[in-house]
Amino acid sequence: MADTVTPASSDSYLLRNFVLSLINPKRLKLGYHYLISHALHFILLLLLAASAASLTRLTSAEVLQIRDALRLHLVPVVACSLAAAFLAALYLMKQPRPVYLLDFACFKPAAELKCSREFFVEHSMSTGIFTADNLAFQKRILERSGLGQSTYFPEAMHKKAPKPCMAEAREEAEMVMFGAVDELLEKTGVNAKDIDILIVNCSLFNPTPSLSAMIIDHYKLRANIQSFNLGGMGCSACLISIDLAKQLLQVPVHEFTHSVSRYNFHVLCFRLLEQVHRNANALLVITENITLNWYFGNDRSMLVPNCLFRVGCAAVMLTNRRSARRRAKYQLIHTVRTHKGADDRSYGCASQEEDGEGKIGVSLSKDLMSVAGEALKTNISTLGPLVLPLSEQLLFFLTLASRRVFRWRSVQPYIPDFKLAFEHFCVHAGGRAVLDEVEKRLGLAEAQMEASRMTLYRFGNTSSSTPWYELAYTEAKGRMRKGDRTWQIAFGSGFKCNSAVWHSLRTVDPKEEKKNPWADEIHAFPVQVPTVETIH
Repeated sequence: MADTVTPASSDSYLLRNFVLSLINPKRLKLGYHYLISHALHFILLLLLAASAASLTRLTSAEVLQIRDALRLHLVPVVACSLAAAFLAALYLMKQPRPVYLLDFACFKPAAELKCSREFFVEHSMSTGIFTADNLAFQKRILERSGLGQSTYFPEAMHKKAPKPCMAEAREEAEMVMFGAVDELLEKTGVNAKDIDILIVNCSLFNPTPSLSAMIIDHYKLRANIQSFNLGGMGCSACLISIDLAKQLLQVPVHEFTHSVSRYNFHVLCFRLLEQVHRNANALLVITENITLNWYFGNDRSMLVPNCLFRVGCAAVMLTNRRSARRRAKYQLIHTVRTHKGADDRSYGCASQEEDGEGKIGVSLSKDLMSVAGEALKTNISTLGPLVLPLSEQLLFFLTLASRRVFRWRSVQPYIPDFKLAFEHFCVHAGGRAVLDEVEKRLGLAEAQMEASRMTLYRFGNTSSSTPWYELAYTEAKGRMRKGDRTWQIAFGSGFKCNSAVWHSLRTVDPKEEKKNPWADEIHAFPVQVPTVETIH
């Protein structure tokens, strides 16, 4: 006979479940995070309440006494007020100007340039260059890479007997750069003559005249434009360009401080106006060139980039005009750059060189993943204190003190929960292994990695422009809300790991994003990408 549940036992059962739900580790951590993050607010509220209570107890006679005391000490009161106003003005003057992102555009090649996995294998076979073993090797890499059937190759590589040359490489550069910039100018409404700073980054293709000169000539930009052409900086060059633009658009505080002691006031004002690009627009063009950098040899360490890199380009418009805030999409909050080039192992893990037959390619070392992990660890140790809530920093400090000071080796190192600091993650889609490593190191969930994995699947590794295709994916999904924080992470040869943090200034409506590269197919994503274990 089954036991019957009495009302009393039922109530105790429900109470026990309620108590157990309260002591759930996840709930406890959320409660702890909320308490610590709002502790300062609670203290300020208590102080304000205490001050208000004290003021309400003042009698009219006491109020008159305070007024008379202020009249008797008028000079000190005025002097203190002026000093406070001066210090406040000095503080505001030393603050860097905000940097806003008006909009960005990602180039989407024509459908006839699509490169399916079958086309890639057949095309590689038709060249007659690769051995049978290396063709099988490339096929395995391609199947496990995380790339889908709709990535893009340049027109020169679609020919039956590709013989890439400088002219075809220039054609690819013009196609992707002009396509992205045209789209960006249309979206922002900025006139080409109003661009004050131009930064172009392309790691492996650096012709003369430069790519930046190519853009200046095409759009007939002003003669006094500040142009920069960054080369050889790998897939992280995108965030290096962002950091460079940030430094050009913000007030150089150290120059201001030195100038106060060395110059008269009128000379100081002149130098400030001379050094700072005030009310300036900065155009960033972020791309890579495939045509001249496809490897036609049989060194396996150089064959992997053939399977991963695809055509892509992004154009970004930054400004420091305060009036642009109301129509800008994002504000740049932080940039953190980490360079591990002083270590020989890091320096040589990804390099352009010649194989035994004199054919040029990009060689990837087996140490790449461990080097990337170390660079990421260094980068987040600098970024963490800038973005993590106080609760996470406190936990990290306590575990560090336990291990370093008290020598409690049984205490595991605490990995901060960056999901508490950011709503969106744009991790450089360098390949499946790169994304797996970052996901593991940061403890991210599938939802946080979705934009990166889908970008790798749909567009492949477009080098330094991948974080922008990922941000475009987030916008196309309608997930970008006002106040959201986005973390862009990129890795590059050298070895470098760079980060940029963006704050969303408005909710992005995907219906208004007609030029988004995902707009006409976002409904089909996410797709299920086969895991390495399921590939035979």
